Amino acid sequence: MRLDKARKPRTQREKYGEELRLRRTAAQLTQEGLGEQVVCSPTLISHFEAGRRLPKPDDAERIDRALGTDGFFARWLEDLESTYFEGFAAVAELEQQATLIQQFALSLVPGMLQTPEYAREIFRAYRPNYTPDELDREVVIRTARSQLLDKPAAPVMWTLLDEAVLRRRVGGSRTMAGQLHKIADLAENGRLRLHVLSFARGAHALQQSLLTLMSFADSAPVAYVEGLLTGHVMDDPALVSASQTAYALALSDALSQQESLALVRAAAEEYAHGQE
Repeated sequence: MRLDKARKPRTQREKYGEELRLRRTAAQLTQEGLGEQVVCSPTLISHFEAGRRLPKPDDAERIDRALGTDGFFARWLEDLESTYFEGFAAVAELEQQATLIQQFALSLVPGMLQTPEYAREIFRAYRPNYTPDELDREVVIRTARSQLLDKPAAPVMWTLLDEAVLRRRVGGSRTMAGQLHKIADLAENGRLRLHVLSFARGAHALQQSLLTLMSFADSAPVAYVEGLLTGHVMDDPALVSASQTAYALALSDALSQQESLALVRAAAEEYAHGQE
């Protein structure tokens, strides 16, 4: 059977939304009509059906009553509740399907590569009030993503780092040394292709944003950008193509794999022999 290379990869959220649309249409209800019974706007129903939002448990129960689906959507919702913030939940699903992941980090180590100690400092920094249990939970969720690299069919991973990632001290010297040695170990063991954009290079094509590109065996590629408390998955071919071009331009300005590995190791040793 011939695969459709232009088809966008579908997340579980999108499948949920598509099923909701089909059941609503079969019940001969408009989005406005279903919204009235669920007590929400037709725009929100549209978001549910597009997979951009998930209904709350009470909304899912009202959907089931309106469509006569006997708890179907409420039960399915339990399996879709994500441990990630809403802007990243779809990305976490897509990572599992990707055959190629190309990531660029502007100032922080990418989440999938973070050590528990490094991740804890990141979460501590932006939470004005926190408890140790909350930090523990966030760290476990983030570092669990690294298990993807241990799978037999793990995606090919390219990691492009701005030198600022190496120089911004997150936590103490020991934390930074351990983090950078981990990245170097992954590169030396063939789990990722590592490149660094040095400060000496000056301006480069990606210095405005974090970027992740994902490619799939039977679907069109996507791009993901992230800011403070928000993230956006792009599947528009023109935007994805422009993002791929920007990544290629930045990569062409980066140090070689050997030079990058040497720089990361040297920075790790500087931290290892530094003062806390």
